[in-house]
Amino acid sequence: MRTIEAGASALLMVDLQARLMPAIADHEAVLREAKRLRDAAALCGVPVLFTEQNPGRLGATVPALAPAEPRLPKMGFDAGRDPAFDAALPDRATVLLCGVEAHVCVLQTALGLLDRGRRVAVVEDAVGSRAPASKAAALRRLERHGVEIVTVEMTVFEWLGSAEHPRFRDAMALVK
Repeated sequence: MRTIEAGASALLMVDLQARLMPAIADHEAVLREAKRLRDAAALCGVPVLFTEQNPGRLGATVPALAPAEPRLPKMGFDAGRDPAFDAALPDRATVLLCGVEAHVCVLQTALGLLDRGRRVAVVEDAVGSRAPASKAAALRRLERHGVEIVTVEMTVFEWLGSAEHPRFRDAMALVK
């Protein structure tokens, strides 16, 4: 199936950390969209995992996201290089990624997931880099390698599948 189904999806929120975010271009928008995506995942029963790059230096995930979900500390740029990653990542065919930096950890993690046979989508309006050109280059490269580039709103409507979904009204409050 070409659409992204909630029951076959997991959301990976990459390195949305308090000390890192101020350096990211348009970081307020990235955080806003990441929060909408996380909230939609909760409505649609999509499991969520947070990674934190070098949390001793970069701190925890931003308080606005305040993850109750599992958090995986890491030092490698590809989260999949950490032995705990595969055990922590929900066993779903499709992994959607959001977070920072698009051209480093998001890119390397997405490519690593492809190498391990996962279907991967990167949520364009919920990823960022310090330089917009770096984000744009990462998205082009990811697409060339078979990663789907989607938006938060595309994802929400695909997770819902129908206006008859029991959480449709709640989800509409997120996209308006």
